[in-house]
Amino acid sequence: MHPRAAEFREQARDRYGFDPEVEEFPDGTKTAADAAAAVGCDVAQIASSIVVETDDGLAVVVTSGANRVDMDAVAAELGVPSARMADADDISATVGWSIGGVPPFCHAADLPVLLDETLLAHDRVWAAAGTPEAVFPLAPAELRELSGGRPAAVAE
Repeated sequence: MHPRAAEFREQARDRYGFDPEVEEFPDGTKTAADAAAAVGCDVAQIASSIVVETDDGLAVVVTSGANRVDMDAVAAELGVPSARMADADDISATVGWSIGGVPPFCHAADLPVLLDETLLAHDRVWAAAGTPEAVFPLAPAELRELSGGRPAAVAE
């Protein structure tokens, strides 16, 4: 297992008592479509963690792979004037993970998390596990509980 995926798994166990079934795919799961093809699920079941920047700092939006994030809706949900994609260096420094491998929880900082409400319609979703090649499955209720995320209408 890649060291970063192993680190995520260890953090999930230590912080939450959750033992994720991390699966790695050498061809990568960088896009939601790649991840869905690799695990054999619908692209809507991919829980993509998008880090956004606001005037109040960074936040994580966990969206369905079938959706694009509506930044105006994110800003409204967070009660800030605007939201935009965060800088890769800021993501790594603040969240502790790099783009493509950001899990929905186990962040280096306490960040607000919004969950695309459409993810809750599935029995199982798949999220990044610390690298662009690693993912893990969980029930949407577990995703909500572990991430502390608030369901929101954040899709375009």
